[in-house]
Amino acid sequence: MQDQFSTPSDSFGALGATFWIVTCVVTVFYIATMWKIYAKAGQPGWAAIIPIYNVIVLHQIVGKPVWWVLLYFIPIVGIVIGIIVTHALSLSFGKGTGFTVGLILLGFIFYPILAWSDAQYLGPAAGTPVPV
Repeated sequence: MQDQFSTPSDSFGALGATFWIVTCVVTVFYIATMWKIYAKAGQPGWAAIIPIYNVIVLHQIVGKPVWWVLLYFIPIVGIVIGIIVTHALSLSFGKGTGFTVGLILLGFIFYPILAWSDAQYLGPAAGTPVPV
């Protein structure tokens, strides 16, 4: 009888441990990816791991005003700003609208491509005018 009750507990423990290991691996991979993107853009890689500051640096990378960070706190507007900044990131690395769609819908594939491919940082939004 004891084995019958200890088995589900053990399997849930193993499942929980597996979940946390996978979560940690994915998190470290994402941090390394963003670190590399920031470094390619001439910014300190460690800036990618500091909350809020990482978004400020991202806005500097893509050439958008830093005050736009406040717009992320407004419902719906934050989503639109996120899409605009993601598109500006694509343009900053010489990629187009299709790559932006990939970053939004399949970010776990496209962000590493941006980080470890031969994509070069061309400047904030690759020369497009910066609205104020």
